[in-house]
Amino acid sequence: MRLDKFICKSTELTRTEAKSLLKTGKVRVNGEVSKNAAMQVHENNDITVEGQSLTARQSRYIMLHKPLDTICSNVDENYPSLFHLIDVDKAFDMHVAGRLDADTTGLVIITDDGRWSHNIISPKKQCEKVYRVFLRDNIKEDSAQKFEEGVQLQGEKSLTRPAKLKIIEDREVLLTITEGKYHQVKRMFAAVGNRVVGLHREQIGIVKLADLPLGEWRYLTEQEVNAFS
Repeated sequence: MRLDKFICKSTELTRTEAKSLLKTGKVRVNGEVSKNAAMQVHENNDITVEGQSLTARQSRYIMLHKPLDTICSNVDENYPSLFHLIDVDKAFDMHVAGRLDADTTGLVIITDDGRWSHNIISPKKQCEKVYRVFLRDNIKEDSAQKFEEGVQLQGEKSLTRPAKLKIIEDREVLLTITEGKYHQVKRMFAAVGNRVVGLHREQIGIVKLADLPLGEWRYLTEQEVNAFS
């Protein structure tokens, strides 16, 4: 992780305060002075401030049932940040592994472990995400086959990766994808002549939203965390 983030995880300093501390030359990494906030360090490195060793807090892994009209940013914008819903220390130092739009509800995973979250968001990992999709028009019979073969999104050079479509009702489906392109689900249905009017994420990998109430959160189990390691 970045050196300034390591300092934040080891102290009560904010990111801004950590960067100011680095400029003083009081921080050493494996015996060498470092003023580079972006320097990549590991928990096994010997990191000290004026001779005192720092030990990073354990990483945190949380799932949240995201309400409508909240955003996955660390700062409030046109809508409030969902981080207000999490009652943990330094919640705003964490990040969302796979963001949802303000008008989308459902499962989000939140952590302060960047290497771990990479296994969720990296296209190379092909982590499955399941969405319940509500449509303006009845789903066409050939849509499942088209999604399996890949569809051409506007502005993209290549087809989407194979996706699985399960029809629940004429205008309600479950869609499983392994990518995370910008507005991908909405653009996929637009590519087959339909429009998404409601979107809800139910599952990421083995982690299911299940009966977690709207706006509530819980820590992931050890099994759930290890599934993305």
